[in-house]
Amino acid sequence: MGGEAEKWVLMVTARTPTNIAVIKYWGKRDETLILPINDSISVTLDPSHLCTTTTVSVSPSFDQDRMWLNGKEISLQGGRFQSCLREIRARAQDVEDKKKGIKINKEDWQKLNLHIASYNNFPTAAGLASSAAGLACLVFSLAKLMNLKEDNSQLSAIARQGSGSACRSLYGGFVKWCMGKEENGSDSLAVQLADEKHWDELVIIIAVVSAQQKETSSTSGMRDTVETSALIEHRAKEVVPKRITEMEGAIQNRDFATFTRLACTDSNQFHAVCLDTYPPIFYMNDTSHRIISCVEKWNRAEETPQVAYTFDAGPNAVMIARNRKTAALLLQRLLYNFPPQSDTDLDSYIIGDKSILQDAGIKDMKDVEALTAPPEVKDKIPTEKSKGDVSYFICTRPGGGPVVLSDETHALLNPLTGLPK
Repeated sequence: MGGEAEKWVLMVTARTPTNIAVIKYWGKRDETLILPINDSISVTLDPSHLCTTTTVSVSPSFDQDRMWLNGKEISLQGGRFQSCLREIRARAQDVEDKKKGIKINKEDWQKLNLHIASYNNFPTAAGLASSAAGLACLVFSLAKLMNLKEDNSQLSAIARQGSGSACRSLYGGFVKWCMGKEENGSDSLAVQLADEKHWDELVIIIAVVSAQQKETSSTSGMRDTVETSALIEHRAKEVVPKRITEMEGAIQNRDFATFTRLACTDSNQFHAVCLDTYPPIFYMNDTSHRIISCVEKWNRAEETPQVAYTFDAGPNAVMIARNRKTAALLLQRLLYNFPPQSDTDLDSYIIGDKSILQDAGIKDMKDVEALTAPPEVKDKIPTEKSKGDVSYFICTRPGGGPVVLSDETHALLNPLTGLPK
């Protein structure tokens, strides 16, 4: 190791997207290695709207591994963090920064301590796959810092040991997590089915129903399901394999009708399995159910499906519209049924790609109040408007995979001290 008075700090900053499963992962066959009981497929969300940014740094002056999440120091002692750190350090290579006069031999990595700072630009642990983006970003940034030779698919097998769905955040576009057959998990990894440009007319609107931490964590929830649900084995062995094959075909052919049927039925079955768990797990709430009803009525009224919906382990709705025109019509329906409180700033109620709001012809709260009932509910009992039941909406789209941010202004740690800025 070189460098003046051993005071040097070497840093890497990376940004990693989150993902939303359209064929769900629920249940493990190995709790320690995080090996799933079925394959899953996800859509990566545009990191400019939903992502984790992580800065990892190394210095001989650090006396222990430390981590800060969203500005607060957290413990790195958890088994999942330790698994990822151990696996990455074991694969570390020689690193040289000639400009800074730093040379790290691969055996030195076991002795050097790390500082890690991570920031999610969306609520943590609210059912928006923050752990997926976070662990994927940790693994990806450390792999760059330590000059690992492994490709993203091989890195996904390490990220999986931190958070199962994290393995799917190592790629953009449409991603499959292969459950694998090996006992050591070497073949349980992510592969990209298609990149984000393959089906780029899709628009995604997320209704953040609650930004609160969920009552039942995914980890304990799926453990209880595997132990007590009579339906889970049938789902994993009989239902999911067929759906995976069908969904791969729907993505390749950009077949929105099949995509919608599979995404909606798989989400509903996942929540049915949660309900079949003893004691039952309720991730969705009344607002979630009203959103499903709103989408289903519209899809039924049209000759072809307009919007797919899917819910992870939380009440937030992820709606996938077939194109921008449909997304604008969806946003009108959502704002009609779930308007913000009268004193809400529309700019903070619709975040992400705000141009969808313009497409919907909505400039301010007056436009929201002027919205009329959509045709599929006209001449029927007027729907009760649910003011304030949705915290905010995020407009986004399928997006790319992890990237290194070379501009030091994006770094979350001070380049001289390795402490949070």
